[in-house]
Amino acid sequence: MTRQQRYEYIINYFRTQMPEVTTELEFGNAFQLLCATLLSAQCTDKRINQVTPALFRRYPSPKEMAKAEPEDVLEFIRSVSYPNAKAKHLVEMARMLVDDFNGEVPENLDDLVKLPGVGRKTANVMQAVWFGKSAMAVDTHVYRVSHRLGLVRKTDNTPLKVELELIRHIPQDDIPKAHHWLLLHGRYVCTSRLPKCSKCALSEICPKLIENSKLG
Repeated sequence: MTRQQRYEYIINYFRTQMPEVTTELEFGNAFQLLCATLLSAQCTDKRINQVTPALFRRYPSPKEMAKAEPEDVLEFIRSVSYPNAKAKHLVEMARMLVDDFNGEVPENLDDLVKLPGVGRKTANVMQAVWFGKSAMAVDTHVYRVSHRLGLVRKTDNTPLKVELELIRHIPQDDIPKAHHWLLLHGRYVCTSRLPKCSKCALSEICPKLIENSKLG
């Protein structure tokens, strides 16, 4: 099976099994999605969904959060990973949104990554989920699954290399969904330590390239 045939097989499977798919993070607007995605780094979506309702009630928009201090925000997010750094980033991000973008989340990738705490992965999530663009966010799940399924080469050893390789092979209309397809497959089936190969519908065509499948 060529790599292109592998892509077609896997994409067709997900198109059938998950025709409608999106992030498991809970949010009500672009600012809330941005906050939730920033908070979700090295933390589970389940945990983030437990803390964001109270956070968003107190700070529903950048305007309110921009007036806060990091220690104020910290009280709402103590249970997430790296709470001190994330509280600082959230406040600084909100202030930049107010000062530089009229309180609106920018659509442009270059503007998004200017925001404190926002890297390329978070920016791509915003572009795909909120703005509907063909952007591929590569987190640890997407990185791992892409390698294990043989969708990328062993030399694609950075998130950016994986992103570019996936975009090169996946049809443009499928790219926003493909991020979630691979992420959810990694979260619930192709898990890091004990992949559930016996329950995986892709096992028959999977080369099971376990080596080099983790994000270093």
